[in-house]
Amino acid sequence: MNRSNSISRRRFLQRGGCALGAIAASPLLIPASAMGKDGATPPSDRITMGFIGMGTMGQGHLFGEAWTYVPGGYVGQDTIQVVAVCDVWRKKREEVRDRVNLHYSRKYGKGNYKSCEAYADFCDILRRDDVDAVLIATPIHWHATMTVFAARARKDIYCEKPTAVTVKESQAMVKAVLENQRVFQAGTQQRSEYEGKFRTACEYVRSGRIGQLQEIYACIEGGGAMWPAETGEAVPIPEDLDWDLWLGPAPKIPYQGRSDAHLFGYGGINWGQHHYDIVQWALDADRTGPVELDVENGAAAYRYANGVVVYGRRYPGTDIGQTGGAWFIGTEGKIGVDREHLVSDPPSILEKPLGPEDVHLEKTPGHTLNFLECVKTRKPPICDIETAHRAVSVLLLGGIVQQLNRKLVWDPKEERFIGDDEANQKLDLVKRAPWIL
Repeated sequence: MNRSNSISRRRFLQRGGCALGAIAASPLLIPASAMGKDGATPPSDRITMGFIGMGTMGQGHLFGEAWTYVPGGYVGQDTIQVVAVCDVWRKKREEVRDRVNLHYSRKYGKGNYKSCEAYADFCDILRRDDVDAVLIATPIHWHATMTVFAARARKDIYCEKPTAVTVKESQAMVKAVLENQRVFQAGTQQRSEYEGKFRTACEYVRSGRIGQLQEIYACIEGGGAMWPAETGEAVPIPEDLDWDLWLGPAPKIPYQGRSDAHLFGYGGINWGQHHYDIVQWALDADRTGPVELDVENGAAAYRYANGVVVYGRRYPGTDIGQTGGAWFIGTEGKIGVDREHLVSDPPSILEKPLGPEDVHLEKTPGHTLNFLECVKTRKPPICDIETAHRAVSVLLLGGIVQQLNRKLVWDPKEERFIGDDEANQKLDLVKRAPWIL
């Protein structure tokens, strides 16, 4: 038997389940402070985590950039122990591993302290029985597949947006997370951060402060992902890149010098889930969706069962709403919100504080901290799997109606287009084995 073919088939089978039993963690050189002495958090109270995807977003979460919203990032939290990092680029994963180990060496006062291992294949992290949770910050076509395999491996999950690139894979995520009773937090942090601007906007809208809600401008078009119909000229694959593993569920196409996170995306797939998450929150629609879609002025228009129409474009005459926000138009006024602004017309709407009889939505200590707290308490986080699924579904449905450019009727309970086989076929993409969900 050809040895290379044998190894290839073995890896195929391993990846197909991502769970052939736990692999042993490497021996750790652990000082007393790491064991809970000298006032440190004991290991029994720590969450052990693996980080998958060591690009800008992954390293930002790990070491504390803007979207982490906690000083020092995950690695700076006393309640966290980072034991594994993963990336298909060898240099990235090894550099991050060394940086994590250096951090812990300094923190615990032990020069040869090693706690973190680096992997190319995320399945190697999932097979470790000493990993409690994972953070997924990979190219977008991997998010759903990794989430499903992580849930089946009994890991809690923080996953960057968009949480999925098809409605069908998003449904598979819901099924896997709920069946395995996992904590899932979507990286749509606007419900938790930005001084509560988005929460306040939704509270005022849901409390009727702009009268009867009639229209919402989501300020971004629908989007999705599609495999390329044709490819360009191949270039040599860098020595430290596992290109086949980077592609994963995508078709096996030649390397063309690009490996960016949104290579297969189109439309508003990058920012869109942020916008539609807030739209859904304001509509109190975290467990449902629109009933009808059409195209107006080149962008999706969604009608909900309560008669509210959501437009997948910016509100005319203003740039407010472009950074994750929306405009809410009612019979007695309007409210606009994004990461930098919270405004109303007339201004008196926001000048009058909410009272005890008004709607008050969940408030968290922060998006990352909310996730970590829920890992311990087993309560649903603020952007749980079903909330994430419904938000990304609206974005993806908008991408579909824009492709077909005609009216579609959607059943939000069955999650299918009514009487439209062509539209239903666009709810999924064919995935490459062994990554079929």
